[in-house]
Amino acid sequence: MTTASASHPDGSDSVTDLTAPDPLHETRQQRLAIREGLAVGLATAAYGVSFGALSVAAGLDIWQTSFISIVMFSGGSQFALIGVLAAGGVAAGAPAIASAALLGVRNGIYGMRTAPIVGRGLGKRLAAGWITIDESTAVALAQPTPRSRRTGFWVTGLAVFIGWNITTLVGALIGDALGDTRAYGLDAAAAAAFVGLLWPRLKRMQTVAVAVAAAVVAATLTPVLMPGLPVLVAALVAVVAGAFNWWGTPNDVGAASAGKEPCS
Repeated sequence: MTTASASHPDGSDSVTDLTAPDPLHETRQQRLAIREGLAVGLATAAYGVSFGALSVAAGLDIWQTSFISIVMFSGGSQFALIGVLAAGGVAAGAPAIASAALLGVRNGIYGMRTAPIVGRGLGKRLAAGWITIDESTAVALAQPTPRSRRTGFWVTGLAVFIGWNITTLVGALIGDALGDTRAYGLDAAAAAAFVGLLWPRLKRMQTVAVAVAAAVVAATLTPVLMPGLPVLVAALVAVVAGAFNWWGTPNDVGAASAGKEPCS
């Protein structure tokens, strides 16, 4: 603990704790976390419109679409689900669910990082599990203090959850009003939307190589296997490449073992 002495006019000394938290600074951090959470929530919610419209285009009705957004609540997994359903219909239900679940595994990994932020309590952890997503994790981990991390996590998660479900309903209503969505090309838009989510993550050579190799495997198997299965088989490319560090560098292995992302 760092202290400083100050002399009073009467000759006595007082000790000041310089490590005590600054209430004004903490308040600023709280406000910043709230602003960032609301901004991310607003931006992310906009994608819900496209999901709602594309889900209806894939053959789901308005209430099924809204139910998926409430229960699943994971943008990448939701787009993967409707993408497979759009290609194979109800018969591709099992592969569609498997593809969505495969992408949803990342949220469990996020939970390991956010558990200390959320705190103890069964009810609190169950609620946190619902909103542990890319955005809430990113905003929380970007904050400098434990209290602002907690604020960032909850504000972002709740903002995205509420906004996403509202815009999903709006998008589903729009898609339903359009009638035959194939006339507008929306039957192929789910795959395009998923590629749009993937594109910003292609920052390193290994990531690009894995994505290209997986795409080649999926394209090759698409005429042979039922919709959804080529995606699951292509996922093995990422597993094998990660296990043997194909197309990577020694730094990638060290960073992975340390739980950090290497510099690009």
